[in-house]
Amino acid sequence: MSIPFDSSQGAPLLSVENLVVEYPSKRFRAKPFRALTDINITIGQGETLGLVGESGSGKTTLGRAVLGLAPVTAGKVIFEGNDISNASRKERRTLSRDLQVVFQDPYTSLNPALEIGDILAEPLGVQGMEPAAAKKRVKELLDQVGLPTDAIHRLPREFSGGQRQRVAIARALALSPKLIVCDEPVSALDLSTQARVLDLFLQIQKDTGVSYLFVSHDLDVVRHISHRVAVMYHGEIVEQGPAEVVTRDPEHPYTQRLLLASPVPDPDRQEQRRADRHRLLANQHSQIEQQGAVA
Repeated sequence: MSIPFDSSQGAPLLSVENLVVEYPSKRFRAKPFRALTDINITIGQGETLGLVGESGSGKTTLGRAVLGLAPVTAGKVIFEGNDISNASRKERRTLSRDLQVVFQDPYTSLNPALEIGDILAEPLGVQGMEPAAAKKRVKELLDQVGLPTDAIHRLPREFSGGQRQRVAIARALALSPKLIVCDEPVSALDLSTQARVLDLFLQIQKDTGVSYLFVSHDLDVVRHISHRVAVMYHGEIVEQGPAEVVTRDPEHPYTQRLLLASPVPDPDRQEQRRADRHRLLANQHSQIEQQGAVA
């Protein structure tokens, strides 16, 4: 489980206020597509906020907006008290010291032509670190994520999926950031590898105090790693609260459906969960039909 979080630490590290993200339509004179509507979240120092929802819910778009990779139409993204909603390229380069990302597919996010040592040294060189200091830091990073020192001279294709994700995590840690956006970082891995990588994230947070915005479609994953959870549906946050509450006793019908859709290893419990999900869906459809009849 995630380490305890002290909510009395003062101002949040990250605050997203009334965020709206819209993309221009490709059709002539058509209204823009609204991906996010009135999003409000905060993340404290050393805290993990799990962001959960199905594909198309807007959770990845929110992570991209925090990183400056999605257009902010309205609202604010505030990092350490500064509005970074429309930060320039130069300002983003400076922010990269404190704000990093781990993507879903470690293979496509790593340059296949570069050795691991060069991949990890690249962000250090961009920030002006001397080669000798960078080499020492690369060795520290490999040790931190549990990879052997000889990995420096190997290519990404020589590693398993879990090992490549460890390389991606090491690259994100290179500049000792304060916040890492984790975009489905374990969804491409098998279950046993998922567990080891999640434990690595937890250990890194315990050792460094880094904060995570952890994006996932899996309630079990966010329950394991998060202090708080925000649930996204159709570009809006429909439920938010402590991880243990939201992932075990949710209030919103959509979160209830997500919970009942999560598989469990016990066949009897899985059958009961499937029956509960069908019953919940039937009740919701009945309520919608009744509301339509009244209207």
